Order: sequence, then structure tokens, then C-alpha cells
Amino acid sequence: MDTLKSSILKSTLGLSIFAVLTTGVIATTQIVTKERIDEAVRKAQTKALLEIVPATIFNNDLLSDVVILPQPNELHLEEGATANLAREDGRVTAIILPAIAMNGYSGPISIISAVDIHGSLLGVRVIEHKETPGLGDKAEARKSDWIQGFNGKSLSTPANDRWKVKKDGGEFDQMTGATITPRAIVGAVKDTLVYFKNHKAALSGSSTNPHGSTPNG
Repeated sequence: MDTLKSSILKSTLGLSIFAVLTTGVIATTQIVTKERIDEAVRKAQTKALLEIVPATIFNNDLLSDVVILPQPNELHLEEGATANLAREDGRVTAIILPAIAMNGYSGPISIISAVDIHGSLLGVRVIEHKETPGLGDKAEARKSDWIQGFNGKSLSTPANDRWKVKKDGGEFDQMTGATITPRAIVGAVKDTLVYFKNHKAALSGSSTNPHGSTPNG
């Protein structure tokens, strides 16, 4: 009987140690994996920002110089969402605004738009989407040059009623075989420009970096 109890005790102890070790390994793996994912996201964000903001108009760290968005719901974003600021010698030269195009063919489409301080688009990039490969994914800069069509546009160029795809009587091209995706993105970019116009003072007046300090505007 004592031998049986001893055997059960050893087995229980062994399983407990195994469980603790397994939990530790899983936790460590999750931490390492998260760090790698965070770093990959940071690199992707940096790459996208550098693609749409000319190096000649900023000398700050685009990724860490951010401002909390007022009324983020206007861009279909959650509270606490931030925009990145481009500065040259402390002066804001452009604001990179995130937004969600809610009506993509396969779901929401995340975009960022760089708007110079005068309200003109420097560039737009699709950051995340689930659009159909070979069709809606042509919104990606690496798949086609369609997204370049926003460069230089503003709320007045084209006129307000021309901020649509051509199929709807507007200025912007469709994609071959896909209309819903470009229609959603065009709408989201226009919403971004309207948002910039309405909140420009708040966006360019102050910013908060991840360390909690507030750079001069």
C-alpha cells in the first residue's frame, strides 16, 4: 500500500513539474513570439510611412512622434487611436492618418494617408485587408500603381462630387474586375481629408510620444 501511495505521489509530482515547465516554456515562447511580431509590425509601419512621406520634409522619428486622435469614430477607429506627425526642425509638415474603409468586398480595409499641412495628399497605403487575391488586392502598392492615383489630391481636387470611382461618375479608376474595393477606399480617403480639415488645429498643435512627453509643435 505504501509503495502504491509512493508511486502515485511520484507520478503526481512528476506531472506537476511537467505542467509548470510546460507553462513556463509556453509563456516564454509567447513573449518571444509577441516581441518578434511587434518588431515586424514596427518595420512594416516604418516602411509604409517612409513610402508616403518625402524624406525632404521631415527630420524627426515618424513612428514615435504621435498625436491621439480626437473623435476617432469619424475614421471608424477606436478610442486612443493615434496619427503620426512629420516634422522639420519641430514644425509639423504632414500628418499621417489611419482610417478604416468599412465596406470592402471581404471586410474592413485599413489604410493610412499622409496629408501635408495644406491639406494635399502625399500618399495613401493599404495596411491590412482581406480582399480577393488578383482583384481587390490590387489596392496594395506592390500589386499595382492604382493607389498612386491619390497623390496630390485634396478636397478641392477633384471637386467634391467627383470623389467617387468612375463607374459612379467620379474621378477615380476602378480595378479590373473589382469596383467595391476601390469604392470603399476612395470613400475612406475622402473621409480622411474631411477629418483633417475639421481637426487640423488639434492634430498639429500638440503630440504625445510613447514616453509621455509632449514635443514642441
